[in-house]
Formats: sequence, structure tokens, C-alpha cells
Amino acid sequence: MPLDPEIAAVLKDLEYAPPMETLSVDALRKALAYPPLDRRTAVGEIVDFDLPLEGRVLAARLYRPQVTQSDGVTVFFHGGGFVIGNLDTHDHVCRDLCAGSGAAVIAVDYRLAPEHRFPAAVDDCFDAVHWIARHARSLSLDPSRIVVAGDSTGGNLAAVTALRIREEGGPSLRAQVLVYPVTNYHTPPTRSYIENQSGYPLTRAAMIRFWNDYVANERDAIHPHACPLRARSLAGLPRALVVTAGFDPLRDEGEAYANRLFDAGVPVTLWHYDHMVHGFFRMGPACTAVNEALIRCAAWIRRAMER
Repeated sequence: MPLDPEIAAVLKDLEYAPPMETLSVDALRKALAYPPLDRRTAVGEIVDFDLPLEGRVLAARLYRPQVTQSDGVTVFFHGGGFVIGNLDTHDHVCRDLCAGSGAAVIAVDYRLAPEHRFPAAVDDCFDAVHWIARHARSLSLDPSRIVVAGDSTGGNLAAVTALRIREEGGPSLRAQVLVYPVTNYHTPPTRSYIENQSGYPLTRAAMIRFWNDYVANERDAIHPHACPLRARSLAGLPRALVVTAGFDPLRDEGEAYANRLFDAGVPVTLWHYDHMVHGFFRMGPACTAVNEALIRCAAWIRRAMER
């Protein structure tokens, strides 16, 4: 399947951008401004607030739909290689998921590497879900209808949060939504790592750089809370939606995680977009197929909250 033509046009605009692995952390964070956000889906309310967790305070953003169809909430973790990304870089994605699901979304601005290495982000996301569940009623939300979701490394953090809640206790999750998730270490490389190692938004070299920023040593690199594909068992986890892209180094590890969930008896839905690249959920304003994928994902979330 060839690359989606609208995605190819987006990549054409980015072809002279310096490779991510060559940029400083500050330059990387400034570069994650695409796509232009002149078109954003309208929602009913957006409120920025502080998440007071033990020993730190995280920024968070609550989205409420114009028409409420569920009092559940999707807790969203942004992607960005554990190093980049924030509430603004994924604002349009959260708006689309909120409007399409008819339910609230809370985006969590977890701590980033290399300033805060593993397991800081993992702890932030796990603790944030606990805080949201405890305070859900005061936010007019149902603590029994929580979905965790994220893209790329945010998908990793959503998967690991579900694992930790199963292991350590916490609110019952309705579902997990893992969009082209990081589920394993970059070595040994999968077939998709080799096939898509260059020429697309995410390269193999960039992933190696991100992992080097995120983990301090090889022991951390293979820990199941860094690489959920290495967890001993995936049994007992909440139902899952896994989304993969054909032109993505992470394609194979995302599909491997979906297959392991299925083998463990977890209800899992796998959507493979073979004409898309890593990061395509963020390219919605420029691509019709991306908008359709976001609407489809939001509808899946709405159904999961109703079960």
C-alpha cells in the first residue's frame, strides 16, 4: 500500500527539517509545533488545572464535550519520545477525542526526560489516574468509566499504567487505547525498524536517541514498566484498542503487543493503517483519513465506556 497522498504532502513540507537525533532537547521541543493549529474542533469547556501529587505538581487540562453522551473520562498521555510534547502539542487530538466520544478528556503533562528519567513519567501517569479517580465525583465524572489513552510513548505510558493498576491496585479501567505505542526496546530491531528506519517522521536513530535520554541503564531498558511487551503476563488487563501504521518503525512491536493481549484473553481490537506514518494522529487538519481515524477512535472509546 503506498503512502497516503495527503500524508506525503505533509512530509514534503518537513523534508528539510533536521533529523530529531541531531537536535538539542530545547530545539526538539520547539520543533514539535506542527501541524498548524488554525482549525480546532470545538468542545464545550476547557479548563487548565494543577494535579497535586506527592512531592510534585503536574499541569493538566480538562476537556468537556458540547453534548455529553457519557460521564466517563479518557485520561490522555501525549507522545514525544518521553522527551518532548506537552498539553498544547496534542490539544487538537484531545479536542477530537472529547467531541467524538461525547465524554470528558483529561490530558496529563507528565515529567519529561532527560531531566526526569524512567520511572518518573510512569509514576506520574499512574499517580495521576489514581488522583482523577479519587476526585472524579467532584469533577462530575464517573470513576468507574475511566479509559487510559496515549500515542507513541503516551501509548507506552497508558499500557504501563494499566499493568501497574493490575499489579498494585487502583481504579477499574474500562479500556486502554494505544496508538502506535512504544512497547519494547529498540534492540534487537524488528523488521519494521529496518524497513522504516529513515525517510519518515520517526527514524530508528531518533528512537535510539529517545531511549538513551529516557533510561539510565540497560536494566531499566528491559524493565516491563519501560517495555510492557516484556511483562510476564498480560492476563487480566482491560480491553484494548491498538492502532498501528505501516510506515512506522514501531509497527511490529505494537502488533506484537496486540497479539499478546489476545493470547492472554484480553478483548483487543487492532486497527492497522498501512498507508500511514508514525505520528499521523497529529496530522488531522491536513489529512481526511486522519480525521476519519480520530472519529473512529472516539467512537470506540464511547462504546467502551458504555460496556
